[in-house]
Amino acid sequence: MTSLYRPARPSAPRGAFGQIVRNEARLAWRQPAGIIAGIGISLLLLVIFGEVPVFQQPSPRLGGLSAFEAYIPVLIAFAIGVLALTYLPGPLVSYREQGVLRRLSTTPVPASWVLAAQLVVQACLMVITVLMLISVSIGFFGASAPKDPGGLILAVVLAIAALFMIGLVIAAAARTTGAARGLTAAAFYPLMFFAGLYVPMQILPRVFQDISHFTPLGAAVQALEDSMWQGFPPATPLGVLAGYAAVFGFLAKRFFRWE
Repeated sequence: MTSLYRPARPSAPRGAFGQIVRNEARLAWRQPAGIIAGIGISLLLLVIFGEVPVFQQPSPRLGGLSAFEAYIPVLIAFAIGVLALTYLPGPLVSYREQGVLRRLSTTPVPASWVLAAQLVVQACLMVITVLMLISVSIGFFGASAPKDPGGLILAVVLAIAALFMIGLVIAAAARTTGAARGLTAAAFYPLMFFAGLYVPMQILPRVFQDISHFTPLGAAVQALEDSMWQGFPPATPLGVLAGYAAVFGFLAKRFFRWE
């Protein structure tokens, strides 16, 4: 009689997840394109805006903010978007193409740990970037400290979660790294428009501002801007970010392919 017994999967060695995180961090350091794009470009733009005197003058068209102040939340959102949408999907799709995730399924280490390690590394890079941007803007260019640090932390966490989940859906939908780059570009540039990277949302027609409030990066900028210059962000942008995180998290879990 055929036995229905299936041997239990051996448990992963102690410290295996930490080792995977360290390996992913080393790979990120050896291939620094994402770090340069996410951290370097946003920091460079911040310095450029800070060094232009006219950008330091308050503007009625920007709600009394200077152009420099208006762009701090935008650059934070830009950095999160670059890392989550352009740097996160690529390695995961590459691992799937090379059969790394499939081979891991035959070992005690779950393939999902590679995904989790990528998220840990990317989250650390994002937090470092946010701290650098805020510290430089305050320490070198005299920007005001955030009005509501707790609201700022919540906005950053929700923005990271929402953009992470969108990045994972891109990784799920793309069969090749080339396809991942195409999907990333199709999502990234329109989202950055509605975040106000190219033109501040405050000076665009009302219809664009209304649409922006319901895009992930637009909602992120609104929540960041409110927490930095006014107080605790309103429920709408926080709810939009939480909604994106929940919906795209479900889609990523449903459609992500390990092979």
